[in-house]
This record gives sequence, C-alpha cells and structure tokens, in this order.
Amino acid sequence: MKMKHHNILKSVLILTFIFLIYGPCYGFDLPDKVIKTKLPNGITVLMLERHLSPTASLYVSYRVGAVDETQGESGAAHLLEHMMFKGTTTIGAKDYRSEKKILAAIEKTGKLLDREKKKNQKADPKIIEKLAGHLKTLQDEHKKYFVPNEIDRLYTENGGLDMNASTGQDVTTYHVSLPANKIELWARIESDRLLNPVFREFYTERDVVMEERRQRVESDPDGKLYEKFISAAYKTHPYGRPILGWTEDLMNLSPDALREILKRYKAPGNIVIAVVGDIKPAETLKLIEKYFGRIPAGIKTESVIPAEPPQNQENRVEVKFDANPMMIIGFHKPNAPAKDDYIFDIIETILSRGRTSRLYNHLVTNLQIAQSVSAVNGLPASRYPNLFAIFAQPRHPHTNAELEENILREIEKLKNQPVPEEELLKAKNNIKMGYIQSLDSNSEIASILSYYEVLLGDYKYFSDYLDYIDKVTAKDIQKAAKVYLNKENRTTAFLNKDI
Repeated sequence: MKMKHHNILKSVLILTFIFLIYGPCYGFDLPDKVIKTKLPNGITVLMLERHLSPTASLYVSYRVGAVDETQGESGAAHLLEHMMFKGTTTIGAKDYRSEKKILAAIEKTGKLLDREKKKNQKADPKIIEKLAGHLKTLQDEHKKYFVPNEIDRLYTENGGLDMNASTGQDVTTYHVSLPANKIELWARIESDRLLNPVFREFYTERDVVMEERRQRVESDPDGKLYEKFISAAYKTHPYGRPILGWTEDLMNLSPDALREILKRYKAPGNIVIAVVGDIKPAETLKLIEKYFGRIPAGIKTESVIPAEPPQNQENRVEVKFDANPMMIIGFHKPNAPAKDDYIFDIIETILSRGRTSRLYNHLVTNLQIAQSVSAVNGLPASRYPNLFAIFAQPRHPHTNAELEENILREIEKLKNQPVPEEELLKAKNNIKMGYIQSLDSNSEIASILSYYEVLLGDYKYFSDYLDYIDKVTAKDIQKAAKVYLNKENRTTAFLNKDI
C-alpha cells in the first residue's frame, strides 16, 4: 500500500509541476486565445496563433458522414472522400469542356452496366461484355483530358505535410500542414474542390474501395468481427452500417449517390474551418472569406435518423474464421456531452489504460488468460447515443467463454464496490496527461477544435473537459455501471476458429 501511495503521489507531483511551470506552453489558456468567426454564409472559422514554427495546420470539417447516407447507398460518403482528390474543373483539367462530354458518356455506360449486372442470373453476358468493353474504351480515352493527382502535387511541391482526409460516421475532415505563407493556396484548392469537383475515374475508384473492403473486412478477422458486432448492436440506427459500405450497396453506387452527399458538404452551416499556427488572424480571415465566402448561404441540413430502440435482451453473435479467437462486448450508453459520457471515460481508464489497469492486470498479468484486452468509450461515433465496448483476445489454450466470464466479473465489481479514492485519482491524472499530450502539435489542436465545433457546436467542450472529469465521483461510477453495464443492454460478438 505504501508503494501504491508513493506512485500516486509521484504522478500527482509530476502533473502539478507541468500545470504550474509549463501550463501556458500546453495551451491551458487555449479557449481564450481561439478566435471564432462566423462568415456571412454560415461557415464557422476557428483560428489560433502559435508561433512555434513558420507553419500552419489547416482543417476543413463537415458535419457529414456515413450516418447521412440514403438507405441502400452505404459507402457513398467514404467514396466521395476518395473522389474529392480527383481534381476540379480547373485543377487537373486540360480541356474540361471536352472532358465533360466523355465523363457523361462514361457515367451513362457505367449505369447501364450496373443495371445489367444487378439482374444476377438473368443478366445477359453478351450485353455485360459489350458494355464493359465500351466503358474501358471511354476510360482510356478520358486519360488524355486530365492530369492525375494534381491536388497531391500542388500540396507536396509547396511544402505540404500530413495531407489526408477521413470519413467517419459523423464527420468528414480534410487536412494538411503547410508553410504559413501558403494559406492562400490551401484556401483556393479546398474551396474549389468543394464548389467544382470532378468525379474522374469514378468506376476505377469504386473498384479500389471494394478491394479496400475485401482487405479490411472480408479477409481480416478484426474487421469481420467488428462489422458483425456493430450491426448486431444497431439494428435500426445507421451506426450499424459500415463506413466502407455493404458489398451489395458499394458495387452499385452511382455518381448520383455521391452528389447527394456533396449537397450536404456545401451547406455552410455544416462546415467548420480550423487554422492553427504561425498566422496573422486578420489576414488569414480575409483569405478564407475571399475563397470560402463564394459558397452560397443555405439552411443547415440535419438528417432524419431513426433512434435505436432501447435494448431489452442480450444480443449474441458469432463469426467463424480461420484465425485466433477474439471477442467484443458492448453496452449502449449516452453520447457527449451527457454527464455519463465523462463517467465512462473514467471507467475506460480504470479498466484498461496501462498495465496496472484492472482488466490488464487481472487477465493479462495475473491469470495470463488474455493475449490482449482494451476498453473503448464512444463507439462507433458521438453524434448519437453510442457504445462502451471491451475488446479481448484469449491466450491459448484459454477460450472466449473463459475470458467473457472474467470480464463480466470485473464489471460486477464496478457495480458492487466503490472505486477506491486512490484509484479514481490515478485515473483522473491519467486522463489529464492524455489531455496535455493531445495539445502537443498544431495539427492535433486544429483537429480537436474543428471536431468538437462541428460535432457539438462548441469547441469549448474540450477546454471544459477536465473540469467535468474532476467532478466525477466513485458514486457516479457505481451508478452508471448499474444503469448501463447489464445483460439486457449488452451485445457480445465472438470470433472462433473455423475448424
């Protein structure tokens, strides 16, 4: 016990030292320094000066994701992200007027080919062969009208780093870090690909995404188990659909499905821009207004999404696969900014953050029945009520069933025994250290600011986060565990070796 108190005291002293001595460097006064502006058309802009290097990190986040897809068109948001790198009517275009005609012919032929393939056994092989050949000819002809990867080239040749994009269930984000004197280039590129994108190589890219799905889901035990788990946990809400899309939907996606998602992108009320780095806010804002101000004002769109009905009995599913066993246990719970979401951040830390956490210490170190174990709060996303989940892999020759029994026993302890004050303090300090580390770079800060602003309508959620964490008590944890961590609210997915 003396050693435990010594370690806790040590971590508290380290944390206090960082707060008192280095606090300003880590941005604890960050909320007061962020400049928030709403453009006339409704776009929100967040700017933060940090003169650590002559660079700036630039994020454009859209309150649009896989949950906003039309039923039967899953995967459209993710495929659109791919297509947004294909250039615009000016970027990558050699002769767009002529290119536009051949793009129309490609789309028409591609739709006819998809329609024939959907007939399955009634499809005419000769028609498919003819249309596929014609499509290939058109695609080859199209290559002379554009320069591929022009957006990548422009950013790379101008010192761009960390250029990427991501599509989630709730939010889609495009980001890059550039020399501070290249912000106008960024504004020009990002506003142009939002206003004037060209869906070049659509059918080729659709095949790329289908191959991505095969590798990440159909041929991957982790991906296959997770997809089965999440679709069992959400039977009504679109959180149950995979971001990559169901195979049947993905293979029949048309450019029209992507245009519907793009309409949501273009609604200024759904857009948040974050710029963090070596900037002059007044000058930066003028550049943003010059380019993004061209986007027509509109009404912020919000998808009509059916709520997931309360679960009243356990869902259990199994995947057979030639791989080592693994499992996922998940419980429905409220999303941020509900108080219970903060509580589950602490529960996550207590159960699985670090080698001395309850699950790791008990299952991996002491009993040695688990190869790995981790808890995650907030799956699969945070715009709507989500899940608290535990991932685990048994150590041979132990089984999923044995592991499940021990995990549930640890959960029962949360319900029946208050978390000791020392352990609770340790968990809070662990979270605070993670908070400090998240403010380590311009890119991380821009990501955090844009994410919480677009998701919750207020980036200050993050700045207030530690205050709410500090207020969580052992009694709060016990109460939340009793309310949510029960059998009726549970979804369990096993992956067992296919013998």
